[in-house]
Amino acid sequence: MSRNTADSTTVGRPERQLPDWLATYTRYGLWGLVVGTTLCLLALFTNAVPDPSFPWFSLPGAYRIPITQPRIEHWPVSYTVGIWLWIACAPAAFLRGYERVAGRWRFGPATWLVGLPTVAMITLTTYCRFFWPKPTPATWNAPAYTFVCWAYCSTYDPLWSNLAYLVASIGVVAFGLVVRRSSLAVATEATYGALALPLGLPALFDAYRRSRAT
Repeated sequence: MSRNTADSTTVGRPERQLPDWLATYTRYGLWGLVVGTTLCLLALFTNAVPDPSFPWFSLPGAYRIPITQPRIEHWPVSYTVGIWLWIACAPAAFLRGYERVAGRWRFGPATWLVGLPTVAMITLTTYCRFFWPKPTPATWNAPAYTFVCWAYCSTYDPLWSNLAYLVASIGVVAFGLVVRRSSLAVATEATYGALALPLGLPALFDAYRRSRAT
């Protein structure tokens, strides 16, 4: 099978069908995003200021229940669990986009599996580096969508943010190589996917399916 067919079939499976384990992750991951949102909102009804970075994210006392959640470092327990659910489950959104609408986009699967996760990483890295009101002190519990971003958010050391930009730049290169159907595409997007985990999971899957289609 030629490399060009990687966007239409994957080892005998119908177009854009995920492997069983990844389909299961995607299904439950989307529910995880809903549960995570609910848990974050729950903190509004128990704590005066759920997130010290955003003191305006609060409800008047009349709307809160007379229970205050304990905190894990800076954040209430449900808020912490909710944010980490977003982090663990965010790749499911890109995988579902690949399943449902990738064929309608100009670059097809490459957009959802490599391009959009890379854009998300660049956006989040820029936000955390320059705009996020950082709570003090830095903490191991700081949420981040990739391991290298977590290293920055838990230390505020610019070195890790610079490395996050480097990883994201590999994603940009990988997207270009995939679009051009370069022989280096699979290796490059696999490298990006591994370095950008967990957000890089879609890219790892794309590298896998393209390698199997050669």
